[in-house]
Amino acid sequence: MVQIGSNRYGKSEIRVVRVARGVAPDGGDVIRDWNVSTALSGDLDDTHLTGDNSKVLPTDSQKNRVFALASEMGAVPPEDFALALAAFFVASQEAITRARISVEEFGWTPIGATGYSFARAGDLVRTTTVVHDATAGTSVVSGIKDLTLLNTTGSEFWGFPRDAHTTLAETKDRMLATAVNASWRFRPAAVESADWDAVAVAAQRTILDTFAATYTYSLQQMLYALGSALVTALPQICEVRLALPNKHHFIVDLEPFGLENEREVYYADDRPYGLIEGTVLADDAPDAGLAWT
Repeated sequence: MVQIGSNRYGKSEIRVVRVARGVAPDGGDVIRDWNVSTALSGDLDDTHLTGDNSKVLPTDSQKNRVFALASEMGAVPPEDFALALAAFFVASQEAITRARISVEEFGWTPIGATGYSFARAGDLVRTTTVVHDATAGTSVVSGIKDLTLLNTTGSEFWGFPRDAHTTLAETKDRMLATAVNASWRFRPAAVESADWDAVAVAAQRTILDTFAATYTYSLQQMLYALGSALVTALPQICEVRLALPNKHHFIVDLEPFGLENEREVYYADDRPYGLIEGTVLADDAPDAGLAWT
């Protein structure tokens, strides 16, 4: 015997750019550049078992609702957009009891004095995922990814176990580089009143300041420092999950060329890389529930 398990479906990576004309403080335009993904679940067994599509809202309809809602709501924070979109699908489709909406936001920085010229703000991506369940409630997890940071010194790595396959030398002075991928879970009480943009700005500032101020003996230590700083600085959040790839920089041996290398010339190796992942929670963090599903 076999049976259908949990399932969901939706439209992935809907690219939508919303321009709000003349609403910036200086009278210029505001851009929200998004990659939106929807995932709906509920009473959908029949479509898998018999091919009955009577409860399956087409993913093309989901895509079109994204564009329509962007028009209706304006250049709002991605959390507000995801909350409204998730609630719409659960309320409008009898068969759908849970909606998971993920939004990646790409930043643009105004340039010049025209009010309509912008430069892409690097590789940093702001993220949010909203899960809205008809009975279990709503959760919001936001974050950033690909925030590349580097300390040219102020890090060591030694005292690790050695086995027959260990060739790595211990070091009391190394370059530490990573691309921070961080997600923070909002407390349920904060979902109704959080200033999403302000939290995003404060979180990035906290990460930058903490990275610059922390002397480390491992990337794991940096992970805990970043997570604990975020939970402490932002009372609206209760949990932080981080994934930190170790962007290795190796000192180049210049002796064959008759040159010394006093920690000045490095080879940046992109793979393979160490990947450090972990979670930091507030002491009173409520159960995650459906937040990370």
